[in-house]
Amino acid sequence: MTTTDTSGTETAETARTTASASAAATEAAGAAADYAAYIAGLPKILAGAAALFQDARGHVLVVEPNYRDDDRWIFPGGTVESDLGETPRQGARRETAEEIGLDVELGPLLAVDWVPGTRRPPIVSYLYDGGVLDEQQLAAIRLQEEELTAWRLVHPDELGRYLSPGMDRRVRAALTARAAGRFPVELEDGRLPGGAVVN
Repeated sequence: MTTTDTSGTETAETARTTASASAAATEAAGAAADYAAYIAGLPKILAGAAALFQDARGHVLVVEPNYRDDDRWIFPGGTVESDLGETPRQGARRETAEEIGLDVELGPLLAVDWVPGTRRPPIVSYLYDGGVLDEQQLAAIRLQEEELTAWRLVHPDELGRYLSPGMDRRVRAALTARAAGRFPVELEDGRLPGGAVVN
C-alpha cells in the first residue's frame, strides 16, 4: 500500500489561509481607520433638549441658571448625551428630572430649532410639551443647586424679560404651533425658515 504524505500541502494551505485572513484583517482595520478619520473631519453639531411646562393659568415654567453671564433664564433641559446613545426625548426627560426633580413623561415635540453659534458649534434644540403641572407637582419641584438658583412661572407675554431673544421666539412659535395643532415647527434661531417670526 502506498501512503501519500500531504503534510506539506496542508502546511502550505494553512499558511495561505492565515496570510489571507491577516490581509483581510489589515484591510478592515485600514477601512475602519479611514472611516474614523472621515467622521472626525465632519462638521460638529450639538444637540439640546428641553421641556415646556405650564400651570393651569398658562404660565410657563422657567429656571434661572447660575452659570450664565447674561442673566437670562432658560427651560428645564440640557445637552443630549448622544455619545451614550441617548435620544433627544430621553435627554429632555433626564434633564428635567435632574434639574427640577420631576420625572414627567413628555408629550409631543413642539419645535426643532437650529441655533447658530460663534464660540461653539451650532445647536439643534428640541422642545417638548411637558404639559400642565398641577399644584402637587409644583410643590414637589426641587432645584438642582449645582446649576440652578430659582424657578418661576411667567405669563407668555412677559417671557421676553427672562429669556434670550432666540429662546423667546422659540417658545412663542411652539405655543402657536400647539394651539393650531400643527407641530413640530421647524425654526432657525427661533424664526421660520426664511426669517419670519411666529407671533
